[in-house]
Amino acid sequence: MPKTIKVAVITQAEGAHLPDYFGALARIEEADAVALTDPSGKSVEAARKALGDKLQIVTRDARDLLRRFEPQLAVVSLEAVQAPAAIRASLDAACHVFAEKPSCTRAEDWEKLARLAEQKHRHLMLALANRSHSPVREARRLIRAGKLGKVYGVEVHLVTDQTRLKSEEYRKSWLCSKARAGGGQLIWVGIHWLDLALFVTGLRVKQVTGFAGNVGGQPIDIEDSAAICLRFDNDSFGTMTSGYYLDKGYQSHVQIWGEHGWLRLAAVEELPLEWYSSKDTKDAKVQRFEYPKGERGYLSFLRSAVRAAAGLEEPPISADEGLHVLRSIFAFYEAAKTGPVQTVA
Repeated sequence: MPKTIKVAVITQAEGAHLPDYFGALARIEEADAVALTDPSGKSVEAARKALGDKLQIVTRDARDLLRRFEPQLAVVSLEAVQAPAAIRASLDAACHVFAEKPSCTRAEDWEKLARLAEQKHRHLMLALANRSHSPVREARRLIRAGKLGKVYGVEVHLVTDQTRLKSEEYRKSWLCSKARAGGGQLIWVGIHWLDLALFVTGLRVKQVTGFAGNVGGQPIDIEDSAAICLRFDNDSFGTMTSGYYLDKGYQSHVQIWGEHGWLRLAAVEELPLEWYSSKDTKDAKVQRFEYPKGERGYLSFLRSAVRAAAGLEEPPISADEGLHVLRSIFAFYEAAKTGPVQTVA
């Protein structure tokens, strides 16, 4: 029989990705029982519908839930400014933590939590679910196997809809407040693809600069557009475009060039992964990685987090990996605000 654990979901009104998390926990066998805390009560009906008998406790008080339920894993889906306190309480209660990004409005807040998790020997996992997507893992394997040789350059492109910003209800949400969210399009959506590029290549950001602003002119105080220039720890360079530009949908890719060829991860189910490598062959040609349709999403990533909390596998992301991508983004925000290139610690 597989080892099973208890999982607490700590959320609020406007908690992000709750249908994904409830649906995933319902399907994950290692998640034996679930408890929910939501002071607004707005997520209770959806949780009961998705989880059925797995949902054992519902409360409006997170500390009460942690004390009574004694979960091994806390799924924290709160607005960024509120998340650090809930994460700290969960770590203090000896829980591993799966945290909806960005879960902080300053990198320093996550750094303190990462050190606390280290002291308590607990996993602190930022919800960057692209890491579990099979084309991403194959791209990582190819690069780590030396198919591209030294990485020369990286281009990251993540564009999604401006339409959401024209909704008054969305503009009133925490996602459109810099004080509550820490930033805008880059830290909410673009973060997934910046992390993906770092995860695949194994590179770390050394320096960052660029521009950020509100090109669409909606009455919000977050950026809807960011143009980023990156210097990596192998002294290669990268660029990233991150913005709310479309009427609907996504346009996204990561392109990587190296001494032996190139690799391109593209948008969902269009052209998921193709690469070209001249290493160890005289007949180099473009190759493509096919994968099952519809396998993208939070299920596999959250399953890995649950299994890590149960001691059955390694976590899908470390606290320090989460810290590095957050440091890189907040350093970019500082560079865009002040002008000088920022060095990432």
